[in-house]
Amino acid sequence: FYVQTFRSTMTSLFPGVAAAGGGGSGAAPATAEPADDGKMVDLTRMIDNKECYARNEAPGFPMTNLFIGDTRLGCKSDADEQLILHISFQEFVKLHSLKFTEFNQGLNPEENPSRVHIYVNRENLGFEDCDDVDPTQTLDLTAADLRESADAIHLKFVKFQRVRSVTFFIEDNAGGDVSALGGLKLYGRPVATTNMSEFKKKNLRFRISAFTRTIINDTSSKVSLRVCTS
Repeated sequence: FYVQTFRSTMTSLFPGVAAAGGGGSGAAPATAEPADDGKMVDLTRMIDNKECYARNEAPGFPMTNLFIGDTRLGCKSDADEQLILHISFQEFVKLHSLKFTEFNQGLNPEENPSRVHIYVNRENLGFEDCDDVDPTQTLDLTAADLRESADAIHLKFVKFQRVRSVTFFIEDNAGGDVSALGGLKLYGRPVATTNMSEFKKKNLRFRISAFTRTIINDTSSKVSLRVCTS
């Protein structure tokens, strides 16, 4: 009777949790976690849009156009060929490779970026800062690199293991007055971190299970004592 009452009380207080640790069968079984297969994925969905910014972007061709899948819209610089694009993520990621796509199928090839400096975890980087800060990696791009059919460009992966933000400084282009890009994709995967919500839930299940066993053992002892003294 005591055990049934206790279990009913715990179930009402912690629906679904008490049941997972019930029966006095030891620690609650761990919830299965998805296996980390090491595959790289498109990180677009992990971009924190409100923390992103661009410097010297043309008002009619903002950075946000790079992620909509239409290279005719894309992003262009404004006053000259230089352009800064700052991409922030919702959590730390491992950045493996990237894909720059030419603007409007290369209609104006002179506007293709030719040299791009990449900076990791540098906030509020301006043009004046780029002369004083060493880039994490520099890319020298050709027209072939920017074609839609071209493969993604692999980065020096060891330098991109814990990325919360990445900044691209387009320093030069193929000779145009402004620089233009039609699209940008970033590939990698989230850094494995502890899910604190799931950790607390599992810990609570274990504590409830242990508490249940204590009550059961204590109740059994009292019942045995009553039988012996009767």
